[in-house]
Amino acid sequence: QVQLQESGPDLVKPSQTLSLTCSVSSGSIGNSYYYWSWIRQPPGKGLEWMGAVGYRGSTYYSPSLKSHISISRDTSKNQFSLQLPSVTPEDTAVYYCDIGPYWGKGTLVTVSS
Repeated sequence: QVQLQESGPDLVKPSQTLSLTCSVSSGSIGNSYYYWSWIRQPPGKGLEWMGAVGYRGSTYYSPSLKSHISISRDTSKNQFSLQLPSVTPEDTAVYYCDIGPYWGKGTLVTVSS
C-alpha cells in the first residue's frame, strides 16, 4: 500500500514562498514510471495540475505557473517538494501530491496577512 502525505505550513503571507513536501511510504514506487505531481484545488473551483517530476528527474510545469514554480524530488528520502514563490491570496487552495493512482489526502494552505 503506497501512502502519500503532504506537509508544510497551513498559513503563508502574501509575497512569501509556499513550500510543501510530499513524503512517500513506499520506496519501490521510486522505480516506477509514474510522474510525481502536485495538484491544487482552490475553494469552490476545480482541480488544477501544477506540475510534475518524471522518472528521470525531468520537470514539467503548467504554462500558467511555469515562470515561478519549482518541483524537486529527493529519491534518497522518498520525498518530493513544491515551491511557489510570491504567493497571493489566489493561491489559497488544498494542495495534493499524486503519484500515478496514489494521492495524498491534501493540505489546505491559506495565503493571508
